[in-house]
Amino acid sequence: MGEQSPVLEMTGIRKVFPGVVALDGVDFRLFPGEVHALMGENGAGKSTLIKTLTGVYEIDGGEIKLGGETVTISGPLAAQQAGVSTVYQEVNLCTNLSVAENIFIGREPRRFGKIQWGKMRQRAAELLARLDLDLDVSAPLSSYSLAIQQMVAIARAIDVDARVLILDEPTSSLDTAEVEQLFRVMRRLKESGVAILFVSHFLDQIYEISDRLTILRNGKLISEHRTEELSQVQLVEKMIGKELAALEDLEDKAQSNRERSAEAKPLLEAKGLGRTGAIAPYDLTIHEGEVVGLAGLLGSGRTELARLLFGADKADTGEVLVDGKPINLRDPQVAMKHRIAFSSENRRTEGIIGELSVRENIILALQATRGWTRPIPRKQQDEIVDKYIKALQIRPADPERPVRNLSGGNQQKVLLARWLITEPRLLIIDEPTRGIDVGAKAEIQRLVAELSDGGMAVLFVSAELEEVLRLSHKIAVLRDRRLVEELENTADVDADRIMQTIASGATS
Repeated sequence: MGEQSPVLEMTGIRKVFPGVVALDGVDFRLFPGEVHALMGENGAGKSTLIKTLTGVYEIDGGEIKLGGETVTISGPLAAQQAGVSTVYQEVNLCTNLSVAENIFIGREPRRFGKIQWGKMRQRAAELLARLDLDLDVSAPLSSYSLAIQQMVAIARAIDVDARVLILDEPTSSLDTAEVEQLFRVMRRLKESGVAILFVSHFLDQIYEISDRLTILRNGKLISEHRTEELSQVQLVEKMIGKELAALEDLEDKAQSNRERSAEAKPLLEAKGLGRTGAIAPYDLTIHEGEVVGLAGLLGSGRTELARLLFGADKADTGEVLVDGKPINLRDPQVAMKHRIAFSSENRRTEGIIGELSVRENIILALQATRGWTRPIPRKQQDEIVDKYIKALQIRPADPERPVRNLSGGNQQKVLLARWLITEPRLLIIDEPTRGIDVGAKAEIQRLVAELSDGGMAVLFVSAELEEVLRLSHKIAVLRDRRLVEELENTADVDADRIMQTIASGATS
């Protein structure tokens, strides 16, 4: 591969926003038939580099070559016409349209100006078959899971004869089997000569699928390596620019906290709580200062369980007790009254409001608890927001910046700040580290451990078993929308034990 000419060369790329140098002379190259991982913390410049390549942003300096020729990419359509296709982290499709319509939107086969629906559905089915997917292409996309929607987005991207395929966090919503399915597709695309730029925060996946990796930090190129020549520890150190002992420290802290939590009194008890079609009736007790982890594969019912405890969905069986007293958890307002907070996994659709500033996003929940007829004085807003921007190290530290302009990790911190200022007794956080970098992940995990140490109960939902094991005092394991086992997080409980429980669907 080293003797081939790069299909893509980006040299000295510079991109400046008001007050921020997002890319400072970055070089990046991509060869035919390789998977090249672009690595770095949130805010390192990965998304900005991709957006300069796809024409979303105009570069302020440097040169882009495709196939050895200098190009000026004026926008995403021009990029696509040049053979550069992108699938972004947040699936950007029209869920009200059919699968086939989503694949061919703007490129529908026509005859005498009319769409050839039969031909379009046939071509869509053939294309999905290349991905080992057998779907009803005439069904609305909304009838399929997020994971399937992601695969449809990839099918759309590869149908335009891409020389360069950019996959930005494509596995963040996929379970293990679906990741393997995607990797099979990626390997076939490699064999056909497609160059794949791959972005993921799952390090094991990076080392399984990528041939080379490029590391960015603070808008600068740090280094490029053959993947097998760099250990995971070395990679993390280059990404964050310092020794990474934070996660090991957290593990020790969680272990020391477990004995203390056993003496805590129950804060919330769910007894036979369930919702038809969403989650089978379950029992769960959460104590003060306890971190309860929810483990299970995609679609196992983790989010559905959590939403019932916040009143986001209404249970049709069972009851919830707080401090030993039953409550009618009919909606989130009741939950907030009892100081229960919920940070959703879908931060774009159920969390942040992109058009509002960091300050306005942070104060939303507190203002809701006060009522909209009693606005929080601006001076008090500024004091509260400044405190949490510093405490959570939200970057950049500008409370008036539109939150849509922040990296994913910093958006997640804004969401956590929103709920922390309400001083909850129970914080439910669903996939708080999904799609964010190692450094931000360590900071959020450290925060969870500190909140627990201060007496706050936390229900922690994550697809990463090591993360659940690191932080939790006990772990509730789900499979097929049932809570199948509850494990105390003792020394003999590891990822293999949890996976066995998930696989068997019963207490081992």
